[in-house]
Amino acid sequence: MSTATLSQYLKQQTGNLTPELANVIEAIIDSCKTIDQALQKGAIAGILGSAEHENVQGETQKKLDVISNQILIDALQSHPNVGGLASEELDTFTSAQENGQFLVLFDPLDGSSNIDINMCVGTIFSILPAKNAVTQAEDFMQAGTEQVAAGYVMYGPSTMLALTVGAGTVFFTYDIDTQEFILTKTDISINPATQEYAINASNQRHWEAPVQRYINELLEGKTGVRGKDFNMRWVACMVADIHRILCRSGIFMYPYDLKNPKKAGRLRLMYEANPMSMLIEQAGGAATTGRVRILDIQPTELHQRVPVILGSKDEVELVTSYH
Repeated sequence: MSTATLSQYLKQQTGNLTPELANVIEAIIDSCKTIDQALQKGAIAGILGSAEHENVQGETQKKLDVISNQILIDALQSHPNVGGLASEELDTFTSAQENGQFLVLFDPLDGSSNIDINMCVGTIFSILPAKNAVTQAEDFMQAGTEQVAAGYVMYGPSTMLALTVGAGTVFFTYDIDTQEFILTKTDISINPATQEYAINASNQRHWEAPVQRYINELLEGKTGVRGKDFNMRWVACMVADIHRILCRSGIFMYPYDLKNPKKAGRLRLMYEANPMSMLIEQAGGAATTGRVRILDIQPTELHQRVPVILGSKDEVELVTSYH
């Protein structure tokens, strides 16, 4: 097993990974270490429960949502290589340094409903090239194919980092003794076939016909057209569900539904769908809305939502074909 630290790994990479980009990635991960410490203290530090107000998405924030968001803002706004940043928790973007080469988007604490029950949560991030010396809102409107790096930190039984800089997807595990992320898995590859799926089944009555058809076929198992049994897994934390797919394959779905027809989907394109799609594709998987490749979508607004179907290529292509 490799003993390379995150810093050592980044120095070994070539291509688009400049020292400046490496510095931005390390600043994000250092912030995640601080978030991890807060999570470990939990109720002892008085950080559990609701912050008693809503974010821009209309969702009730947890105290740790607010804390995590501020930790990342403080680290990135003053970073010399960051021109601007945007958070799922804030209405608009935040300016950073003039002539900063990169824009950072993040979901500071995905799955925050899991905090109070001591289950997995995570931080998701996406890094784009800056377009102008002084960042404007429209500079963030870049397709996912423009990402120069993406990843997540999962705060679980062990704290792990999944990272891609466009040369495959790799895992790091946090060593609490050295306080370093150590490279623990390279060449991650998602099997194109799978017998595991993740979907919020409580929304079944709202799904479109193609998704109804696909899930019904999975439920029929060996007795149906698929000829094999499937297992459903659902953690209610996208980071944990995607981590499982990167570890042992599978398909994750948060499809378009008719519960609120005015919303194109549940998940945010630039804070969740794009970075996760880059990680999945770099591991040999696929990611679509059911109709188009997620990474090809041209954003039109900072908090744009999209349907998400990603994971094992054979399953993603099958359900996409049903659309």
